Amino acid sequence: MKTDEPRGLFPGALEMMILRTLRREALHGYAIARSIRQNSEDLLRVEEGSLYPALQRMLKARWIEGEWITSPQKRKVRRYKLTAAGRKQLERETSQFERMFAGIHKVMRTT
Repeated sequence: MKTDEPRGLFPGALEMMILRTLRREALHGYAIARSIRQNSEDLLRVEEGSLYPALQRMLKARWIEGEWITSPQKRKVRRYKLTAAGRKQLERETSQFERMFAGIHKVMRTT
């Protein structure tokens, strides 16, 4: 495998990052992607082809709610906010991630 090939995220990572981002405030899709990029210091970029299907899955699971608003640029955008079910899912995802990360860390520090 080439070292310059992009690697995909582990399953559930995108959803976890979206939920975490929406925990702070309700945002529209582009703002979610921008927040993830900025908070990762440009290490992670979420493409529309991944973001919007994830948002649709999360709406269907009732982890988030969406409402149509008019942006300051006079465009219709859908703003998403976290639900109580989404908060619980974020706790589960975070716990699973922390356990996985701890396991990886233990493997990486062995000689």
